[in-house]
Parts: sequence; structure tokens; C-alpha cells
Amino acid sequence: MKADAVHARWLDKVWNQIVNKVEHMNASIGTEFPYISENGKYNREAADWWTNGFWPGLLWMVYRETKNESLKETAAQIEVKMDTVIADFYPLHHDVGFMWSPSSVAQYKLFGNEDSKRRALTVASHLVGRLNVKGGFIRAWNQPERVGWAIIDCMMNLPLLYWASQETGDPRFKHVAVLHADTTLREFLRPDGSTYHIVCFDPETGERLEALGGQGYAPDSAWARGTAWSLYGMALSARYTGDQRYIDAAKRAAHFFLANVPEDGLPPFDFRAPWEEGMAMDSSSTACAATGMLELSLLVPEREAEFYRRAAEKLIFKLNENYTAWDDPNEEAILRLGTANRPRNAHVNVPMIYGDFFFAEAVCKLRGVHDTFW
Repeated sequence: MKADAVHARWLDKVWNQIVNKVEHMNASIGTEFPYISENGKYNREAADWWTNGFWPGLLWMVYRETKNESLKETAAQIEVKMDTVIADFYPLHHDVGFMWSPSSVAQYKLFGNEDSKRRALTVASHLVGRLNVKGGFIRAWNQPERVGWAIIDCMMNLPLLYWASQETGDPRFKHVAVLHADTTLREFLRPDGSTYHIVCFDPETGERLEALGGQGYAPDSAWARGTAWSLYGMALSARYTGDQRYIDAAKRAAHFFLANVPEDGLPPFDFRAPWEEGMAMDSSSTACAATGMLELSLLVPEREAEFYRRAAEKLIFKLNENYTAWDDPNEEAILRLGTANRPRNAHVNVPMIYGDFFFAEAVCKLRGVHDTFW
């Protein structure tokens, strides 16, 4: 059998397993908000939790290929349930891109739903309002003591702003996204491709004050998922702007990740954390990095593109081979061994909904479906 045929069969098999998992998840989870799988079952979060876009995003991803109406109905109902967050206003935070790009932007892209467009533009306007003009950054979180904080994760919220500019013809959204991306280039990314998680600024002057370890091991360490956020976020900013600086930054992050990820594809939660028994690992970092590399492959010359495609495919192959739960009927999730926050000992070595989402997205891209919801 030719290599291309073997390649296609492997990807088709994995995709079919994703479809089966998601259909079973739909039956058990429905319109709830899953985040962490505990003892084989996903928990339930409040409507304002930052990961709440990933479950409808996963449903839309599978619906797009299968046209299973039950998945469509569930995803649409979840989006309506999140209207309470918009109406309340106070729970809104910096992660509205994570919440409404895979849900509302997805439904709008698929069906032209005007209510979905209105929701996405509403939260995009909120995100613009979080800009600290002096510092050129989008504020993270809402606590008064964090008024000058920015985080690397927010690179993944910027596509909502780029999309809003495209839809409205109003460049203000894009201007804010570029301002934040440029600040991230300058203040977060290190020459070796690693990144800080949290950078604190003086909210009055915009002066950089310090970096914090956040969900990484230490301020100067290398949080694995932060590397993935940087990689994918910079690639997405490059896709919308064509800015070579963002492409170069995504490349640095990709090469740092590849130089440090173990052969089996499962990184520790932080590449510079000392090894310990029961080490916190994070499969979601690899899934996100892989889909980010596939995004990057669309932005570079073919010789480089082939390198990133092969690297991403190897990572997904290793995750699929070693860390998926296809054969466990008692596990709702797809991907095992993710870690949310090791410094707080919160949700260590457990499945997480965004690990499932990014794994499925990478498989979609490997099968040739590059039209993402970002």
C-alpha cells in the first residue's frame, strides 16, 4: 500500500474515533459546560468559565463533517445559554475570544446566523475596551490587584478582533489586536522561543514592572502551554495581518517546542521545571502546538511548510498512539494527561476539554480542512 493511502487511512480512523467520542459526549454532556474529566466524567462549570467555547467548538467541528443535527442543536443551545454572561457584563473577562470564537463565530461562519454575529461583535467590543492605552496591552482578569497584568494566553483571543474588523469594516478592532501582539513580541517572547506567562505593567504609565510565573514553574521558566499559545497565537495574527514579524515569532516558538518535547509527544507542564515523581504533564500543550504548526505551514514557503506539517503530524500520531482514551468506554474525554495549573495543584494529569478541541482541530487540518473558527 502506498504511503499516501496509509496516511489517509490512519487519519480517517482517528477522525472516526473523534466523531464517535463526540457523539457519545453529546448524549451525556448535552448543553452543560465541561472542563475537566474526573473519574471518567467531565465536570460542569458556570456559564462564564473561560473554556466554555471549546465544547460547542468541538460540536461544530464534527457537525461540519457529519451534518449530525443533534450536534448542531446542542451547540446552538449552549451559545444561547452563554447570553447570561453578556447580559450580566461583570463576569466578562479577557478570554471572550476563547469563549465566543469557537461558538458564535463558528455558527456565523457556518450559517450566517445574525444572532451569533451580534454576540461575537458585542464581546469583541468588550475586549477592545480592556485595552490599556499607555501599556499597549489587553488587561487580563478582573481583580483590582491585577489591573496592570497581561498574559500570553491572550494571543488566542486576538482572532476575535481581527474577525470583527473584517466583518464590520472598522479597523479599530484590528488596531487593538496589533497593539497587543506587538507588546507581546516586545515584552513576553524570549530570543530562544520561550515566553513569560504573566507580565505586570504599571497601569498608569504602561511601564513594564515584572514577570510572574503564573501557571509555569517560575517567572523565568518555560510553561509548555504558554509556548503553544504563543506559537498558535502569533501564527493566527500573521494570517490576518501578513506581518513577517509574527511569522518569525511563531517559528521561534515552534522550534523551541520541538527541541524540548519528549519523543513520545507528552511534555511536562513546564520545560524547565525539575523532574519529580508524578510529574505534571500536559497533552493539551502538544495538541495546541501541533495545530499551531499546521497554521504556520500555510504562511511559509513549501520547503518550510513540509517541515511543520511533518512535525505536527508526528506529534498528533504520538498523542494518538499513547495518550488517547479510544478503548476506554468509561472515559468521556479524548485526550489524557493534561494539566491546568500545577503551581496551585489544580487539575493535574487529567483530561481537559481544550486538549480534546485542539487535538480534533489538528486532525481536521491534517485531513485538509483548514477553515478553522478562529
